Amino acid sequence: MSSNERIAEIVGSNDVVLFMKGTPLFPQCGFSSKAVAILDHLGVQYASVDVLQDMEIRQGIKAFSDWPTIPQLYVKGEFVGGSDIMMEMYQAGELHQLMVDAEVASA
Repeated sequence: MSSNERIAEIVGSNDVVLFMKGTPLFPQCGFSSKAVAILDHLGVQYASVDVLQDMEIRQGIKAFSDWPTIPQLYVKGEFVGGSDIMMEMYQAGELHQLMVDAEVASA
């Protein structure tokens, strides 16, 4: 299975998935830490993928989304953005509304 197929499967089988450096308990960069904090504040269930554990995924996710940086957030199969976009959407109330509209389960 190619990295693209693996990523598509992960994105398709989780309502919310965060590709990040590290884990939600031990984020390995400030941007991933910020992304986790936002999702935890929203109180939604989400899956996470530690790109530091898988070089294929780490490189593949950038091509998959056509987005150069990590973390990357997907909701219901759609690429949302990185931590800066997440923060802007969170502050504007748009990220919460996206989760409500997508009927994402609470944590």
